[in-house]
Formats: sequence, C-alpha cells, structure tokens
Amino acid sequence: MTHPGPAFREGPQVAHVAALLGDPSRMAILQALMSGMALTANELAREAGVAPSTASGHLSQLLEAGLLAVTPQGRHRYFRIAGPEVASAVEGLMGLAEIRGPSRCRPGPRDAALRRARSCYDHLAGSLAVQLHDSLAQRGFLQPAAAGLVLTGEGAQALAPLIGDLPEGITGRQCLDWSERRMHLAGPLGSALLLALLDKGWLRRGAGREIRPTPGGARSLAQLFPLPQASGAVW
Repeated sequence: MTHPGPAFREGPQVAHVAALLGDPSRMAILQALMSGMALTANELAREAGVAPSTASGHLSQLLEAGLLAVTPQGRHRYFRIAGPEVASAVEGLMGLAEIRGPSRCRPGPRDAALRRARSCYDHLAGSLAVQLHDSLAQRGFLQPAAAGLVLTGEGAQALAPLIGDLPEGITGRQCLDWSERRMHLAGPLGSALLLALLDKGWLRRGAGREIRPTPGGARSLAQLFPLPQASGAVW
C-alpha cells in the first residue's frame, strides 16, 4: 500500500530556509558576517574553512534564498547579511544552540575580549552589552511594549548627551546573549546605541567582531550607565 505524499501547504518554506541554515559551512559564513562588515568570497571561504569553489556554491544558495546581499566593487564582490531579520534568526539559533545543544564547559567564545564586547550585526553583545541593558532596565528607562521595548521619556533625556534626539517611538528588543546567558539590547534602539558609542569614541572596533572600550570611554560608560556595586559591574 502506497502512502500519499505530504499535503501541499501554503505559506513560507520554513524547511528550505532551515536546511540552508543547518549546513555548518553556510552557518559559518553567516556567523562571519554578523560583525556587520561585508566580506569577499575568498575571505568567507577562509572563515568557513572550505575551498573557494565550495564557498561560491554556498554563497549562491544564500543569495538565491535572500539571506545574503552582494555589492560588486572593482574586481571584488562584497557579501553581507541581507537585513536585521536574517541576523536576528542567526543570533536566535546561536542562543538556542548554546542552551539546548551539546554542553560545553564554558558558553560562548573562548576569546576573553569577544566575551566582553563584540558586534552582533548592528548592535552590541557580550558582558558589556548586558550591563548596558541592565543599567537602563534597573533605572526604569525601558518599558515593555507591543514591539518589544520602548525607551521612556526619562531614558531619552538620560541618553541625549550620547545619542542626541532619538526618533519618536524608537523601540528595541531583548536578545539572549549566547555567551552571558542574559539579555542584551537589540533592535533599532540597540543599533542607535552602538553607533553612538562608536561615534563618540567610547568604543572602537577591533579585529572581526571584537569591540573594545577606549580608556576614556570606559570611564564615560561607568558614569552614564551605572549599576549597583553588588552587581559586579566592570567597565
């Protein structure tokens, strides 16, 4: 007796996208692009540990699925994550794998600098990012909203010296930090905060995804984002 095949179902092809994300080499390519920087095919091949021809095939599949975008410039083509919704999916899978996947002695990256602060596409991640989120939340500057989190009027005033006038109704969202196992701030508000910290020179980019506070920036962060001493805050 033959069994009928699966019934046709309308809607997004979740299984197809999940299969693309489930390949280790393609996921390595996507993780390499979580710094927000655009990279060439050869650079991504090295990051994924595969031959350039193999990387080219993976990149074609990711482009066709709309998970990556590409910009030709001179002799090179620069690849980047197609948008924040793709980055959010990758970030979510990283967090889920850290919690539900095979256990390790220590979660997250082994590099202490990356554990402290790193870029996660368009926002800040790591212990420093968690402390920024906690400082805003503990002082009542973030409130739950339908879109996730919204900055209160007092919060906007507190951040004005850093960011200036924020767009009305700007929102953020909580994102589980896969190395800290606690929440950091993502979304438009998280993106605006990271850009402002870089523009002010309080943070600077290192190699890859690494972000480092400058000496003066560390002092300024401690003043603008205080936490109770009992929290063990270290800027």
